[in-house]
Amino acid sequence: MDWKSSIKGFRSFLQLEKGLSENSIQAYVRDINKLKQYIVHKGLKISPNDIDLNHLQDFLVWANELGIEARTQARVISGIKAYFKYLLLEDLMTTNPTELLESPKIGRKLPETLSVEEINELIDAIDLSSPEGERNKCILETIYGSGLRVSEVTGLKISNIFKDEGFIKITGKGDKERLIPIGSIALKQINLYQEQIRCHIDIKPGNEDILFLNKNGAKLSRVMIFKIIKSLAEKIGLKKNISPHTFRHSFATHLIEGGADLRAVQEMLGHESITTTEIYTHLDRDFLRTEIIQHHPRS
Repeated sequence: MDWKSSIKGFRSFLQLEKGLSENSIQAYVRDINKLKQYIVHKGLKISPNDIDLNHLQDFLVWANELGIEARTQARVISGIKAYFKYLLLEDLMTTNPTELLESPKIGRKLPETLSVEEINELIDAIDLSSPEGERNKCILETIYGSGLRVSEVTGLKISNIFKDEGFIKITGKGDKERLIPIGSIALKQINLYQEQIRCHIDIKPGNEDILFLNKNGAKLSRVMIFKIIKSLAEKIGLKKNISPHTFRHSFATHLIEGGADLRAVQEMLGHESITTTEIYTHLDRDFLRTEIIQHHPRS
């Protein structure tokens, strides 16, 4: 068994049996390639069958020396463990070298969020004199109004927007579908974009049902949305390091702060585990602590 064929098989396994998106699959493959990079660096002539626990522990030392942070190391190890589990499942190996491999200890990192005022300031900074401006405002209102991932907003279909019911249907990670309520402000902006901007675009074949299009009539890229948000942050002098995901984090945090049920937020975000959603209760406690410190007479 060689690296190339085993990684190709792993790719197919993730796609066909696990139903992962292309972005997730690429992330897993990058993790395996990081291990391959270490093997080449050390001048080792070994196949996946030859990898043992000592190799993997040395790999972690090497990653540490390169300055790869603990959180990234933990993610890479998770990908490598999935790879060797696949090899074991396919009877391509008889033992799992990752069984006793420990990930580096990491603290729970709280995501960056924006206040309601900061979100309003970012949206107000959009130049609405251009068709792209109206589209960009619609994108931000939709992400913040429904807590979408960037890939979910770029792939949002017109046929999956149920305006009368106030819901949108999203196909998220692992091709899992979920229905999410969408606010009146976001729906109003979608109507405006469709009726005044999108209807004048010469749409490329295959993109007829995609809501957000570039000026050439094709689906927007994830990178384009990153650039739109980064540009607005620079425009208003915002010092926070933000991305489209920041709007999703802010959506969840503001719901929790407003008293929303944790299970309902989990459902809207499409989290498989409630533990993932619970991070927003930590953010909420930080918010409460800050409020007490600022406003309590004994603080």
